[in-house]
Amino acid sequence: MSALARFLVVGVANTLVYYLLYRLLLLGLAYLPAHLLAYGVGIVFSFFANSLYTFRVRPTWRRFLIFPSTTLVNFLVVTLGSVLLVERGWVDERWATLLMTVAAVPVTFLLTRLVLTSRRGGRAESAA
Repeated sequence: MSALARFLVVGVANTLVYYLLYRLLLLGLAYLPAHLLAYGVGIVFSFFANSLYTFRVRPTWRRFLIFPSTTLVNFLVVTLGSVLLVERGWVDERWATLLMTVAAVPVTFLLTRLVLTSRRGGRAESAA
């Protein structure tokens, strides 16, 4: 299985983790705080899953600290796109972040691969 295919598997799992937590948080929070909290949990899950499974590199503190930079563009696309979709009334708040998450996949893959496989992100040794 290619790194891209593994990335998509992790992406589906991460989306489920994020979305289930998001929906639970919507029971007591507005959509934007619920999104922010669920997104933070998703970053941690994504780091370990992509390190160990997708790119098969050892998770290091250095990579962990750099990893959120890979999600910055993703975060902006998902968050700003969600706000736009919800505030304009184009998409219900329960679905907006899910749609925007799918739209951000290609850029996120490239940035994640760069950070996790770069020699700057940690040692070049693999996790396997």
